[in-house]
Amino acid sequence: MKKLSVKPKNWLVSLHVVSGGLWFGAAFCLVASAIAKGNTSNGDELYAINSVLKFIDDWVIIPTAMLSLLTGGLLSWLTIWGFTKHYWVIVKWVATVTLITTGTIWLGPWLNAMTAISDTQRSQALHNPLYVLDQKGVIIGGLIQTGSLVFLIVISVLKPWGRRLIQSSKETSETAT
Repeated sequence: MKKLSVKPKNWLVSLHVVSGGLWFGAAFCLVASAIAKGNTSNGDELYAINSVLKFIDDWVIIPTAMLSLLTGGLLSWLTIWGFTKHYWVIVKWVATVTLITTGTIWLGPWLNAMTAISDTQRSQALHNPLYVLDQKGVIIGGLIQTGSLVFLIVISVLKPWGRRLIQSSKETSETAT
């Protein structure tokens, strides 16, 4: 397959950087807001904050995470970086898929449950053990996700660990005999 020329590649890299930056920024704001809302005792305010956090997750984090995955895939496929030629690309793939999966399986449902509980119970939600557990999960999971995104940004810039040494199938069969 023909690789992208410089200008389209630069546009794709720019879109990838913007989507990753938006994902990180939204995740950071979500965690900061989740921590800050611990000071509220007003039930309507609690529900409003949870609704905004759910909105940020549904309409910013999820789309930008998926766009980051898509643009990363296109960059791997359409440039010389490839999917498995460089250790940093492999780490980014594994980490991105892991972050999206854990966000889908745990963080999103915890945030949705917090919003639903605060909608029906308002300030009493702060005394609901399920709400408290979900809130701790969102904060701790969000901190882990945000820290992981910082790590991904750093390795995207530094490109550590170098290129993988890949043997051809002929070399592999010769060394096996």
